[in-house]
Formats: sequence, C-alpha cells, structure tokens
Amino acid sequence: MKTIYLAIVLAPLLAAVLAGLFGKAIGRTVAHTVTIAGVAVSFVLSLIVFKHIALDGGEIFNGSVYTWMVSDGIHFEVGFLIDKLTALMMVVVTFVSLMVHIYTVGYMRDDPGYQRFFSYISLFTFSMLMLVMANNFLQLFFGWEAVGLMSYLLIGFWYKRESAIYANLKAFLVNRVGDFGFLLGIAAILMYTNSLDYYEVFAKAPDLTNETMSVIPGKEWAVMSVICILLFIGAMGKSAQMPLHVWLPDSMEGPTPISALIHAATMVTAGIFMVARMSPLFELSETALTVVMVIGALTAFFMGLVGIVQNDIKRVVAYSTLSQLGYMTAALGASAYAASIFHLMTHAFFKALLFLAAGSVIIALHHEQDMRRMGGLRKYMPITYWTSLVGSLALIGFPFTSGFFSKDSIIEAIHLSHIPGSTLAYWLVLLGVFVTAFYTFRMFFLVFHTDERFRQHAHDDHGHGGDPKESPWVVTLPLVALAIPSVIAGYTIDPVVVGDYFKDAIHVAHGHEAIAHMTQHYHGIWAFVAHAFKAAPVYLALLGVLAAYIIYMQRPQVADWFVDKFGWLHRILDNKYGFDSFNETVFAGGGRALGSMLWRGGDAFFIDDVLINGTAKSVGWIAGKVRHIQTGYLYHYAFAMIIGLLLLLAQLVRKMLFG
Repeated sequence: MKTIYLAIVLAPLLAAVLAGLFGKAIGRTVAHTVTIAGVAVSFVLSLIVFKHIALDGGEIFNGSVYTWMVSDGIHFEVGFLIDKLTALMMVVVTFVSLMVHIYTVGYMRDDPGYQRFFSYISLFTFSMLMLVMANNFLQLFFGWEAVGLMSYLLIGFWYKRESAIYANLKAFLVNRVGDFGFLLGIAAILMYTNSLDYYEVFAKAPDLTNETMSVIPGKEWAVMSVICILLFIGAMGKSAQMPLHVWLPDSMEGPTPISALIHAATMVTAGIFMVARMSPLFELSETALTVVMVIGALTAFFMGLVGIVQNDIKRVVAYSTLSQLGYMTAALGASAYAASIFHLMTHAFFKALLFLAAGSVIIALHHEQDMRRMGGLRKYMPITYWTSLVGSLALIGFPFTSGFFSKDSIIEAIHLSHIPGSTLAYWLVLLGVFVTAFYTFRMFFLVFHTDERFRQHAHDDHGHGGDPKESPWVVTLPLVALAIPSVIAGYTIDPVVVGDYFKDAIHVAHGHEAIAHMTQHYHGIWAFVAHAFKAAPVYLALLGVLAAYIIYMQRPQVADWFVDKFGWLHRILDNKYGFDSFNETVFAGGGRALGSMLWRGGDAFFIDDVLINGTAKSVGWIAGKVRHIQTGYLYHYAFAMIIGLLLLLAQLVRKMLFG
C-alpha cells in the first residue's frame, strides 16, 4: 500500500511538472491530457485506499517515507498517516479536482496561459494531498504553505489585471497573519513535547493540561489553550474566519475553475481538516473550543448577510462559502467533528457544482458576472439550470439533499452542546438558515428566471449579442457528475456522523459528546427527515425561498424600497462591515505611514544624511582644513620638523627629571 500512497501524491506532481516545464513543447492537448490523467490516477487509487481502510477494515498506516533531517533527537520527516479521516479527504479532494480539471478544458480553451493553468491546478492538488496525508507537523506545514503559494499564483493568474494582483497579494498577506500564529503553535508543540509526530504529540498532550506559560508578564495562560488558539489562528486564515476572512471574496479575481477548487475541496477546507485532526489537543482546552465555536457561528451568520447585497454571481457563492465554513467551524467548537467533516464533504460537492455552474453562465454571457444583467436563462441553458437547482437546494438544506443531512446535523449538535457559547452559536446558525436560503434563491431567480435583462446590455463593453447557448459537454459533464453526490452523499450520515466511522481518527472528551447525545435520538434516515419537519431549520429555509420569490419574482420594487428605507443597513452590508476599509486604513495605511516615517527618519536622515553623506562631508571638511598644511615651501617643513624635535626633546627631559 505504501507504493499506492506515493503514487497518489506523485501522479499530479509529475503531471504538473510536465505541463509547466514542457507545456509549449507538448502543446495544449497533451498538457491537459497528462494533468487530467494524473489526477484521475490519484482519484482511482484514493478509491482503492478508501475501500481498503473504510470498507474492508484495513490496518491504519502511519509511517515515514523519507527522513529529511535529525537534529537533537528530533526527526524531521515526510510521512503518511492513512486512516478513515484521511481516506475520506483524499477521495473528496481528488474527485472535485478531477471534475475541475475536465471543466477547465472548456472554460480556459481560449486562454494563452492554458498549459500554465493546468500545471498550477495539478500542483494545488498535490499540495492538498500532502497536507491531508501528513503524519507530522513538518509535512503539514509544507502542505499548508504550498496550498497558500498555489492560491497566490492562481488568484493572480491573469497577472495583467491590477485587480487580480491586488487580490492575490491580499490573500498572501492575510494568510501570512494566520500562518504566523500557526507556526508559533507548532513551535510551542515542539518546545513542550520535543516531537513533531502526531501520535507522539497526542500521547504527551494530556501531561500538559496543568502546564502554564507567561504570555503577558504577570499573567499565566494554560499551555494547551495557547497552543490550540495559535493553531486555530492558522485555520482562521486558511478557512477564512472572521476577521481573517477578507481575502476570500477577492479571490474571485482568479478564473472560475480555481474558485471552485479553492472554495470547495482544497485551501479553505485545510483549516477545518486540521482542527479535526488535532481533536486530541483541542479536547483538552474548553477555552479554545469556545473561541472556535463562537467565531465560526459569527462568520456563518454575518457573512451570509453580506451575500444578500452582492450582485456579482461569483461573489454571492464566495460569501456562501464563508458562511458554510462558519457552520463547519462552529461544529468543530461544539466537538461535533464528525458533523463538521461530513458537511465539509457534502459542501465540497454542491459548492463546486455552484461555482462551475456560475462559470457556465459566465461563458454563455461572454464573461458577464453581474446578476442584474442576466435573467431568463432557464430555457437557453437547461443542464446548467437543473444542476444549479440541485446545488442551490443542497446549499439551503432542502430535505433529502446532502446539505440537508449535514447542515441539520451541525445545528442539532450545537443545540445539544454544553460548551460555553453554544447557546449564542445555536441561534446564529439557526438564523443563518433563513439567510442562506434567501441569498441563494435571490441568485437563482435573478439568473435563471425574471426578465431577460442580458438583452438590454447586448452591446455593452462585453459585446455579447444573440441568444445564450448551453455550455459544451466538457463543462456540463462535471456539473452532472457533481450534482449526483450533491443529492446522495448525505445518505452516508449513518456511518459517518452517528456511526463509529471516525472512531480511530477523532477523539472527543467526556462531557463533550454532542454527537453521542444526538445519536441517542437517531432512529434512521427516514426518522431523521420526519424529525426535521418538527424543527425550525426546514421552515426557515422554506421561508427564505418564499421571501426571495416574492421580492425578486413578484414584487421587485420591495428591494428598492428596502434600500431607500434602510439605506444605512444596506451600506453596512455593502461595505462588508468596514473590514476592508479598516484594513486599508489601519493596517495597510498604517504600514505605509510607518514605512514612510522609518524611511524619512531612519533611512533618509540617519543612514543617508548622517552616516553616509555626513561621513563624506566630514572627511571633505577635515581634508579641506588639513590641506592648508601642505604649502610646498621647504622652510615651512623645516620649521615643522624643528617644532617636532623640540617637543620630543621636552618629553625626554620631563621623563629624566620626573621619572
């Protein structure tokens, strides 16, 4: 099996190298063929691993592949931990990546950077696989930084656009903030456990429960709380939790396929996976769990509200991603790790579907992204329409879709949790159901129903005219393939959430058994569905759909009335609560001001004027004075020599007389 594990990560890497270094030589067709084949190999082998580990009860693999360095008894290694959590993540990552690769053939066919793009997305897949398959913190950090690097390259793929360069730099800098905390957390783990191996660290962690450290002089902090919060700061950056969420909406500047890959299966899920993998550590700190849960719930609700006022179709889906990541994070804080990973899995399918469907619409309208310039596309794009409907229903948690099972599991688990902050989190995620349904079907109705507004802009700067057409099969095939698990993946709730699927991969401490309490009242899928109709989430979702239908299909003037009547609220949401303005003014502006001050006071004045120019001027001034001594007259030199001789004789006489 070790050979299979190596092949899973190396196949996309080798394909990326071929497409990237030899893209011009091998041509477009060969470039996309080798990269698609590389990811397909990884997907098929991941299915084999999943069958071996999850279905056949195969032995967990935890071993080193390569020892990079040994220093002071600490092993820095490349190694794999293949358990049920890893196997599930491998299948999700490779399947979604494969669909994105196939879709890219149609979406990027006219782009001059075609081979480069395929190389990048294959490297992205390799990076995420290295992250999820790691058995130690060194390799985890490598994968962590690698997905960050690839996101930087892909968000700024169209590097001639100033907006793309701004967006990828913003993503890079915001993630550096999170990664700084993440690196400090790993350093603290190494300092207190003298190991980077997961299992060794997990075994030693209980001994640290009574350890404290002085973060601020005179104030002692629990070591485990500090470590877990530092690790979570890294997750806040990667998985875009408030206030480190600001990079993710701007990542829409990249091509649509990478939006799907980043938001569905790779970068943004890395933080969720990491916290779930570190459950033996987080379970030792209720403080850290509370922080995780509250931040997740706040993100779920407030980022969903921002999605209501967005008009760019990709940005609506992006804010939806922020909100759904908040649900997953809140579940982690409630110790409902299984529910969080379950939602990660189902969300990967229907969110990739929605992004790719949005891309299909953008292709049909000649790269128009403003929903106010769409409408009436149902009859022109039937496949995109029906697959978008499936994705939208799954996103709002409509009964019998995958999102219904995963989202309701999270809400119920938070409701049953006794961790401090769970009451606030419950109400936020519950209200978020209405918000999610409203912005999702606002988008759906504006794009596929209502009047055909794209005709009013047929001769605008996009220059599109005529009737839109359904996308080619390389675009619609991935949509259909993703729509299937968007419906049926939720029916795995029995083993994944209420069963013991994660028994050996995730640890839940006594007193945190929210999932266990939920399991006591679980009597099968149909009973779960029946119970849902007695609870609020289903009706809140239906109310959100109804509100969107009335406002945008029947009474569009209501939306204009709301903007006029509650303009202040609309401005707050449209300004994204001022996070971007604050960062631009305080951090970016403050950084520039500090840099300017240091340059003027330090570099320009002290270094340039005082040290460099000042020294040169001093030497020139001294030389100007000293040069007058050199007159060229012999009697001047003779006089100076006589004076010097007299001084020397005077010194000798002084020593003879006075010792």
